[in-house]
Amino acid sequence: MSSTRRTFIRKAPIAAASAAAATTALGAAVPANADGGKQGPPWLFPRKKVNWLGEKPENPLFSPVVTYGGLVFISGIGAHFDGDIREHTDHVLNEVQRYLEAAGSSMEKVLKVNVYLGTLDDYDGMNEVFLGRFGSEPGVRTTIAAAAGIPGDSLVEIDCIACR
Repeated sequence: MSSTRRTFIRKAPIAAASAAAATTALGAAVPANADGGKQGPPWLFPRKKVNWLGEKPENPLFSPVVTYGGLVFISGIGAHFDGDIREHTDHVLNEVQRYLEAAGSSMEKVLKVNVYLGTLDDYDGMNEVFLGRFGSEPGVRTTIAAAAGIPGDSLVEIDCIACR
């Protein structure tokens, strides 16, 4: 008998109930942490974890690095010193690399990069330093010039999402 839309829809509740039962049975078999969360591989029970790369500030505005399961989220990093776009881009990329490695990832595992420039006049200079820093298969990238500039007078700010 060939499957039709009607036979599929009739069978769908059975398939959904079977999947729910399997998920419930698996979840019940996994012991809970002291805080009530489930233990197990991060892909099965992902949890948000903040990496402070040092001491946690008393009242943080945002987190520098957050992991969730196998994903790593790096906050925007700028360069807050006098210098040109090449020096600022190199500093920012070195910091991105340091943050990624602290979270168990690497530049080669970056999936998405956002680049914020103070002006599009710096686009070519930023690209000269950026080229090759994310391996032979870099992640996707968005680049914009922020109309109001970059906070802290940085010429460039970069954030990214990576996997571990």
